[in-house]
Amino acid sequence: GTMNENALQYQGMDRFECRKKLVKDLQEAGVLFKIEDHMHSVGHSERSGAVVEPYLSTQWFVRMQPLADAAIELQKKEEKVNFVPDRFEKTYLHWMENIRDWCISRQLWWGHRIPAWYHKETGELYVGLEAPEDSENWEQDTDVLDTWFSSALWPFSTMGWPDVTAEDFKRYYPTDVLVTGYDIIFFWVSRMIFQGIEFTGERPFKDVLIHGLIRDEQGRKMSKSLGNGVDPMDVIDKYGADSLRYFLATGSSPGQDLRFSYEKVESTWNFANKIWNASRFALMNMDGMTYDELDLSGEKSVADKWILTRLNETIEHVTQLADRYEFGEVGRHLYNFIWDDFCDWYIEMAKLPLYGEDEAAKKTTRSILAYVLDQTMRLLHPFMPFLTEEIWQHLPHQGESITVSQWPAVVPEHTDTEAAADMKLLVELIRSVRNIRSEVNTPMSKQVKLYIKTSTDEIASRLEANRSYVERFTNPSVLKIGTDIEAVDKAMTAVVSGAEVILPLEGLINIDEEIARLQKEFDKLTKEVERVQKKLGNEGFMKKAPAHVIDEEREKEKDYVAKRDAVQKRMAELKG
Repeated sequence: GTMNENALQYQGMDRFECRKKLVKDLQEAGVLFKIEDHMHSVGHSERSGAVVEPYLSTQWFVRMQPLADAAIELQKKEEKVNFVPDRFEKTYLHWMENIRDWCISRQLWWGHRIPAWYHKETGELYVGLEAPEDSENWEQDTDVLDTWFSSALWPFSTMGWPDVTAEDFKRYYPTDVLVTGYDIIFFWVSRMIFQGIEFTGERPFKDVLIHGLIRDEQGRKMSKSLGNGVDPMDVIDKYGADSLRYFLATGSSPGQDLRFSYEKVESTWNFANKIWNASRFALMNMDGMTYDELDLSGEKSVADKWILTRLNETIEHVTQLADRYEFGEVGRHLYNFIWDDFCDWYIEMAKLPLYGEDEAAKKTTRSILAYVLDQTMRLLHPFMPFLTEEIWQHLPHQGESITVSQWPAVVPEHTDTEAAADMKLLVELIRSVRNIRSEVNTPMSKQVKLYIKTSTDEIASRLEANRSYVERFTNPSVLKIGTDIEAVDKAMTAVVSGAEVILPLEGLINIDEEIARLQKEFDKLTKEVERVQKKLGNEGFMKKAPAHVIDEEREKEKDYVAKRDAVQKRMAELKG
């Protein structure tokens, strides 16, 4: 009796005050012999920062063994859940094989209340879908379900389950793919799987695509406490939603973390701009052409055949890679095709017929521009939905929206490997002439002599057939193509597939001036090499400097030496 009365005097006290009083009372009663400090970790509330007091209480649990067993069995079947990347299946199975019973009750304000009632008089327990009949005599449990319990029902409860004849349920369940982060495989993915099996008898989805976290530029996790989070709305205000989306979707590979970087979003924004400008060029040259007037059957140039071939390759690669969720690779193929092939080369070459007099050639070029853009916009649409819809609506098109248009398919008769090989040779040749010009500071506007010595007559005739392109893009005063080009004494040369490109120096540069310019360049580079080597030879620097700084200096040294040697070689050639 006395114990209870003594205990009541502490009722309603602040816990910290109570502790002090308890210690004092024990000391006064003469039963406290020794006090010592004890280090232990104390839980604090995430929101209020208050110290959390642990106490024993009754909780609801789910018995996990039978559910886990069924989930492990599922992974042995054909109709299992496929993890991408598949290494995460091990993580998942490891958890399932070492399962503990799951505590599903939570003492929170919000959530689904546990469907359990206690009789006010007898204390009897009732669990059911409906409240008991004489509800005034029963009290419902105040606990709510763990958030993961209800979210595990998501794949089928959203489809109309428990009504298994619901249209959505019949059509969409099991769903195709769940995309989620690796940090909630246990909390969410595994629970969706075993509840799916328990309630519907099958897997809730075919694939689980696991992505990484987005970290900051330094590779740290974004968190409130570090204050290093990036607000997507700020990025969108500056660079548009498409740039951010394309960067996020193509910037990482499955299961890998991604570093957020403004620089990369900006380069995506440049890419989007490039697409916009190329489309504007195409649209300005459509001349009111409608979808029904598109005609790819006319006579095609080598550039036309090549771009259609490259489009086929791109459709094939993008489709295969997207099916495997390799969106980084998808991005790489789209970027290369759109930026290099379509914008930098095809559009430049399309200007020849578009600004020419031949009406049939104009119509074919227009049709190909419209067709290739239409197909490319569809491939790009999942990554840049706004830009692609806007462009597509202005192109000659059929249908309401690009979102519901057909995904592109390879058109076998558009593949022309010969034309593709010819174009590859032309591009290589034009690039090598441009490189030589920039190496000796000769602008494109200045005409130069150009000799192309081919290894076979067949290559010579292929180049001869495309002579107009070579002339248009290298601006020669004289152009000779053949196997029998006589050697030129002083010339700049470059080797391309099956041919040697020769530009005689006399027309290119004033040799004495160029030697003098190179000598200056050589002296400057020699100084740089000496400076870096002195630094790397300095013991104090080598001891104190961080590794990455030393690496940077070594890189500089390599770079300067290579440049200096190249300049020396050019001088020797010129002095000849």
